[in-house]
Amino acid sequence: MPEVTDNAALSRYELVEDGGTAFVAYVRQGDRMTLTHTEVPKALGGRGIGSTLAIGVLQNIRSRGLRIVPECEFIAGFIKRHPEFADLVVAPDDVA
Repeated sequence: MPEVTDNAALSRYELVEDGGTAFVAYVRQGDRMTLTHTEVPKALGGRGIGSTLAIGVLQNIRSRGLRIVPECEFIAGFIKRHPEFADLVVAPDDVA
């Protein structure tokens, strides 16, 4: 399975596969990460790369003891379909 890495210099998590780079962009503020955008190149589409990327990102965030604000529709939808990650989401009334 391809590895998801945190490219902190570009403020995004990346998954490189077959010469293409899928990513989830973020803004870090203290112990929170606002996930703003997910992009999977068309050449990598239909292979579950987006889900693999989302799982890797969310597992990494959990391992670091961080919480998320899922502004990205893909990530928000993924969490709705995978409630095992719902505990990572900052409650709406806690978002500054």
